[in-house]
Amino acid sequence: MKTICLYFEIHQIIHLKRYRFFDIGTDHYYYDDYENERSITDIANRSYMPALTAIGDMIKENGQYFKVAFSLSGTGIEQLEFHAPQVIAKLQELNQTGCVEFLAEPYSHGLSSLANEETFALDVKKQAAKIEELFGKKPTVARNSSLIYSDDIGGQIAAMGFKGMLTEGAKHVLGWKSPHYVYNCNIAPNLKLLLRDVELSDDISLRFNNPDWDGYPLFADTYIDRIARFPEEEQIINIFMELSALGIAQPLSSNILDFLKALPACAKDKGITFSTPTEICMKTKSVGELNVPDTLSWVDEERDVSCWLGNAMQREAFNKLYSVADRLRIADDPRINQDWDYLQASNNFRFMTTKPSNVGLDRGIYNGPFDAFTNYMNILGDFINRVNALYPQEIENDELNALLTTIRNQGDEIEMKDKEITRLKARLEKLDPTALEEEKPKKAAPKKAPAKKAPAKKAPAKKTASNTVASKAETAKKETPKVDAPKIEEKK
Repeated sequence: MKTICLYFEIHQIIHLKRYRFFDIGTDHYYYDDYENERSITDIANRSYMPALTAIGDMIKENGQYFKVAFSLSGTGIEQLEFHAPQVIAKLQELNQTGCVEFLAEPYSHGLSSLANEETFALDVKKQAAKIEELFGKKPTVARNSSLIYSDDIGGQIAAMGFKGMLTEGAKHVLGWKSPHYVYNCNIAPNLKLLLRDVELSDDISLRFNNPDWDGYPLFADTYIDRIARFPEEEQIINIFMELSALGIAQPLSSNILDFLKALPACAKDKGITFSTPTEICMKTKSVGELNVPDTLSWVDEERDVSCWLGNAMQREAFNKLYSVADRLRIADDPRINQDWDYLQASNNFRFMTTKPSNVGLDRGIYNGPFDAFTNYMNILGDFINRVNALYPQEIENDELNALLTTIRNQGDEIEMKDKEITRLKARLEKLDPTALEEEKPKKAAPKKAPAKKAPAKKAPAKKTASNTVASKAETAKKETPKVDAPKIEEKK
C-alpha cells in the first residue's frame, strides 16, 4: 500500500544589521531587531498561521488517517517565541492530536556538518533537547539543514542514535533508482533514508501558481492520480518543502490551501495512506544502501553545497567562522553562545553567492554578494575578538588543547583504570589469608638460621666431661618446668 510522507521545514532567517569596520570593539550587538520583527510577523500572518490552521482542520476532518511532520531550527524557535509566540502555541496544539511528528536538525540551521563533527553533534543534540522541551518527545528521525547529506554525515547521525534521516532524491545520486523506496546509509546500515520526490514536491512549492507551467492549474485529484499510477512496489512517496511555500512562495490567493486540504480525501479514494517518518522507518525495510560520497542538498539545480561554499568569499568566511569552533564548545557565556548559533545560520553564506539561481534570492539589506561578505566579516571579526578575549589563542595551543585532549580521552582513561582495579581484585581474591601468615616466618627463617647453626658446628667439642656435665645440667633445668607443671595442675 502506498503511503505519503508530508513534511514541512520551518526556519526563520536572522537579519544582521549594517556593521561597519569602526563598530568592531565598540558594538557587540549584531542584529536588526526591526527587520527581524517585521519579517517574522509578516511570514507568520501570511503563511505559518493560515497553513497550520489548515493542517489542523485536515487532522480534525480525517482523524488519525492524516499525518504530517515538521522540523524547526532552534534559532527559528527562539525568534518565533519572541516575535510570534502564536505559531509555537499552534504547533503545540497540533502536537496534542498525535498526528504530528517533530524532527531533529542543527539548532543553528548551519553548516557545521561540513566543518566540525563534534560541533555538528552538539548542534543537533541541542535542537533535539529543545524539541523535547516544547513538545514532550525526543526526535527519532533527523534531517540536516536544507537536507544536506553525505555518507559521512549519515554515519554521524547514526552514531547519535537516530533511526532515520531525510534527504534529497537527487538524480545524480539515484541514477536509474526511484526515490519511492526506503534506503540505508552505506556506512551505517541501521540508518534508514527517506528521499524527497523532487518533482512532486516542487510542483507544489515552486510551480503551483505559475500559469506558464504545463501542469497549471494543478488539482488535488490529478496530483493523487499520478501517485496512484506509480508501480505497485514503489510505496513510499516523500513530499518535502518549506512551510513558507504555503502563503509566501505560493500566495494564499492561488488557493494553495484548498488544494492541500483536498489531498486526504483524494488519497483515501485511491487507497493511499499518510505516515510519519518514524512510522515508515519502523515498518518498512530498506531495499539497499545509497552511496553518497559527495555532499548533496535540495538547493539549486546542482543539488550540492555550492550555493553556500561556491566562491572564495564564502569559503573564507566559512573557514574563519569555524576556526574558533573548538573553543566555542567549552564557552559558558550565554551571549557568546547565542551569537555563535546565529552566525552559523546558512543564509549568511547564501547571501554571498555569485551563482545564478532559478529560485529568486532575496538578499535582504545587501546590494550584492560582496556587500554581504563585507558586513558579515566585520561582524565576525568583532565576534572572534570577543572569543579571543575569553579564550586566548596562546591558551588554545597548550592548556586548551590539553583540556580538549583530556575530555576526548577521559572515557578511555576511566576504562583503563577500571580494568586495572578489576585485575588487582582478581589477584587479591586468589590469595589465601592463611597462606600469607605462613609466608612471613618462611621469609624470616633464613635470617635466624645462622644463629642456630653456629652451635651445631661446635657440637663435636661437647664430648669433654665438663661440657657434658654442663649440658646435662642445662637440660635438667629446661625439663623441670615441663615435669612440675602437670603436678601442680593435678593438686588443684
